Amino acid sequence: MGSNTKWKLACQVEDVPSDGGACVSFGEEQIAIFNFSRRGEWYATENRCPHKQQMALSRGMTGSAGEQCEPKVACPFHKKTFSLLTGDCLSGEEYKIRTYPVMVKEGKVYICV
Repeated sequence: MGSNTKWKLACQVEDVPSDGGACVSFGEEQIAIFNFSRRGEWYATENRCPHKQQMALSRGMTGSAGEQCEPKVACPFHKKTFSLLTGDCLSGEEYKIRTYPVMVKEGKVYICV
């Protein structure tokens, strides 16, 4: 990670529903945090879906895609799906979202921005 990145406290673990998402704000940036509890994993992405520029990804449905069971989120409005690992659009379009490293420690969720 570069020298301009740092871990920021985003929320408490209990603030994010099991197998769901929540949105946090850092200044003007909205970040979606996902508690993929059935996999025992956490992810963070930008909250804006690039398809229609809606701040909605934190309300999307999480799941897995393909033979590799890649973790994904589907936008709740138009069902564009994005990899929670890479941010690539899995629906065949050229869209991409930013992803962020997540760390959970002592009941707190941190995001590296």
